Amino acid sequence: MTSAAGQEPTSDDDRRDGADAAGVVILGACATWSLITAAVHGGRPEGVLLAVLAVAAGYATGRIGGALLPVAAPCAGALAGVGLTVGLPRLSPGPEIFTPLGHAGASAALLTLSTGAACCAAWAAEAPAVRLALRVLAAGVAVTAAALGSVGGFVACVAVLLCSLAAGRMRHRGPALAGLALAVAVTTGLTWAVAGNAVPSGLAVPLEGQLTQHRVDLWHDALRMARSDAALGVGPGRFGELSGTATRTLISDGKPHSAPLQQAAEQGIVGVALLAAAFCWVLYALWRTRRPTPVALTAGAALTALAAIACVGNALSFTTVSAGAGLLAGLATARPLVDGSPRHAPDARRGGDGAVR
Repeated sequence: MTSAAGQEPTSDDDRRDGADAAGVVILGACATWSLITAAVHGGRPEGVLLAVLAVAAGYATGRIGGALLPVAAPCAGALAGVGLTVGLPRLSPGPEIFTPLGHAGASAALLTLSTGAACCAAWAAEAPAVRLALRVLAAGVAVTAAALGSVGGFVACVAVLLCSLAAGRMRHRGPALAGLALAVAVTTGLTWAVAGNAVPSGLAVPLEGQLTQHRVDLWHDALRMARSDAALGVGPGRFGELSGTATRTLISDGKPHSAPLQQAAEQGIVGVALLAAAFCWVLYALWRTRRPTPVALTAGAALTALAAIACVGNALSFTTVSAGAGLLAGLATARPLVDGSPRHAPDARRGGDGAVR
């Protein structure tokens, strides 16, 4: 919105620009801190730098695509995610070139992001038939996850689809986004508790049965490294060479299979804080976006599911997943050049606080 002269931006525009500026600062800080810790400990920051670049490129692409094609762009993103998962089932980082993608959690992450993109496209569409077709596409992605044997992916896709349908009844996005942030915090805390043997025995046994003892041992090693140097960590990319569990494994990817624990082990508490800041920035951008609340909450639900997957797997080690996360965030925060929001959405022009802009 502009003034009568059509030149001065509103406070909503200023806050949205502030969210973009915060994103630049946070991503820049993530890259800079990885270089600092690598210089101190002789680590390899290339993986972190590539992930930051992938997120930034995906976000920029999503902003452009969402502005030009608010329905077609997320639909194309959803189809691309499914195509990558089905067409490249053996894509995997490091020496695990013969390990299916689903074993690393990346297939679950890509399918979850695809479901979110399809649901976002459905909410952006005006024609009921198109909206229904896109929701059928989202349901088809969940079925694809089940067919590929990705139980976690199927659960995450169904959760995103249900959250998207429920988002249509919400008039204020703030409390819902706060709930998503709390869900990620609880998942991270539970992961940390398992790594520190702080879970009651009655709950620890079934959890370790689902996670596997090997993964829990990797988490123990990561937490030990984090405690040995809480400020800087052991250096990016050095977990595999310092972890006793990883070195004893015949074929290992050198990852602890938990994004927060990997950050804590390799980049210290500052690295964990930067990872949390990046997620909070995305939620803040979704809170400030002018897109309809269902679009913002759907993207938030998909990115929250991705964060939960990353807490117990190495999904963020895949460039395609990092780029897909940035793409979905960009699509959900883009301002369409031509308003294609459904006319029936009562808050299509509402800000994050529910006030009409």
